[in-house]
Amino acid sequence: MSVFSKRLKEARRAAGLSQEKLGVLAGIDEMSSSARMNQYERGKHEPDYSMVERIAEALDVPECYFYCKDDDAASILLQLHRVPMSEKADVTNRILSVLRTSLGP
Repeated sequence: MSVFSKRLKEARRAAGLSQEKLGVLAGIDEMSSSARMNQYERGKHEPDYSMVERIAEALDVPECYFYCKDDDAASILLQLHRVPMSEKADVTNRILSVLRTSLGP
């Protein structure tokens, strides 16, 4: 199973969506949405980037989440994505400050 397939399945299940419903929300025709999403989750096919963007929007996850190999980093990406835009710069600066302190120059 590819990283993309794993992350897609995790995000879809976390959102409580069927493969068909996710496909429809991402703009795939209802008649083929379930089959296409199933192929993506099994790793038989990978969508082009514009489809990844639509899937990410439907699942409210950042596009980069689908390509993140490390589970902890993927979790951090999800949490950062959910921070309100008005607070994102502050949260990012705090994270960077902690990293600089713990990792050094």
